[in-house]
Amino acid sequence: MNISVFGIGYVGLANAALLAQHNAVMMCDISSARVDMLNKGISPIKDAQLESFLHNEGGG
Repeated sequence: MNISVFGIGYVGLANAALLAQHNAVMMCDISSARVDMLNKGISPIKDAQLESFLHNEGGG
């Protein structure tokens, strides 16, 4: 399933990470800095589990 999530904040990013475990997820945000960080596999919010997920499974 293809899913779009708008907002790379605490709620959007956490939900997208959960959904990305079994779906294709595209994220959008008005902050180009957050989008750039996420494209590099870096979490724009400080959360150890999200950072681990991006590093191991969902980065870049």
